[in-house]
Amino acid sequence: MTDAPAIRVTGLAIYPVKSMRGIACTEARLTPEGLEHDRRFMVARPNGRFVTQRDMPRLALIETRLDASGVTLSVPDLEPLAIPFDRDGGERISVRIWGQDCVAVDQGGSVARWLRQALHSAEPLRLVAMAPGFVRPQGKPAELGADTHTRFADAAPYLVASEASLAQLNRALEHDGQAAVPMDRFRPNIVLDGLPAFAEHAARGAAGPGYTLRLAHPCQRCIVTTIDQATGHKDPQREPYRTLVRLNPMPDRPDAPAFAQNAVLETGAGATIRVGDLLTVQ
Repeated sequence: MTDAPAIRVTGLAIYPVKSMRGIACTEARLTPEGLEHDRRFMVARPNGRFVTQRDMPRLALIETRLDASGVTLSVPDLEPLAIPFDRDGGERISVRIWGQDCVAVDQGGSVARWLRQALHSAEPLRLVAMAPGFVRPQGKPAELGADTHTRFADAAPYLVASEASLAQLNRALEHDGQAAVPMDRFRPNIVLDGLPAFAEHAARGAAGPGYTLRLAHPCQRCIVTTIDQATGHKDPQREPYRTLVRLNPMPDRPDAPAFAQNAVLETGAGATIRVGDLLTVQ
C-alpha cells in the first residue's frame, strides 16, 4: 500500500488481566511490550497452565479498573479486589503460555479465593504477574522479530483492528440472518478508521505523532470471538467465527479466520497514542 491517506485512531483498549474485561481509554502510553499495563496479569491453574475465555468464558464478566497503584477487579455480589502492580514477597512460580515457560509472581491466597468465587470454579486458580527481570521467550521470531517481547498477550505486543473490516463482517452476518457483533469480540488494542475492509492485512506499518507501528501478520482468531463479552455466553451458531472463516480466512489456513493485525512498536517507546491521532499507513 503506497500513498495511502491518513487513518484515524478511533479506539484504544487495555486488558490488565488476560481474558478479563478490557478498559476503553482515550489515550495510552506505548511500550515495546504493548500498551502500558496491557496483559500485565494472568489467571493460571495450579499446574501453571494459563486460563482464558476459551475454557472459562466467565472471565469476560470480571471488570477491571486501573489506578496509579494497581488494578481493581469486580463482579456483582463480591467485594471489589485491589491488586498492586508490584506485590512484595510473592512466591515465584512457573507458568506456561502457548508453549513458553515463564517465571511469574503468585498474587497470593486471598486473590486466589476471590477468583475461584468470581469464576464459579470447581478447581483452584491463581493470579500471576510476570516476575521482575524475566523476559518471556518470543514464540514467533520470524514474524515479530527475535527482540520483540510481550507480557501475557497471545503473540504480539499490539493488536490493530479496522472499523471497515468489522462493518463488512457485520453486513455478511446480517445478510445471513445473524446478529451483528461489536468490536470487543476481537479484543483489539488499537482501532482504526479509514482503511478499506481487511486492508490492514496488506499494510506494512502505521506512523503517528511520535511513534511508528510495524504491522506484522494477520491474527488467527479462535472460539473467543463467539463469546458475548457482556454476558459470557457462547453463540450456539459459532458466530461470527463461521462467517469470518468464509469471509476472511488466514492466508496459510483456509479453515481458520483472520481478523485484525498483530503489530510491534518500531519507534516511540514512552510516547502517548490518543484517540483522534492521524496515522499514515503504508
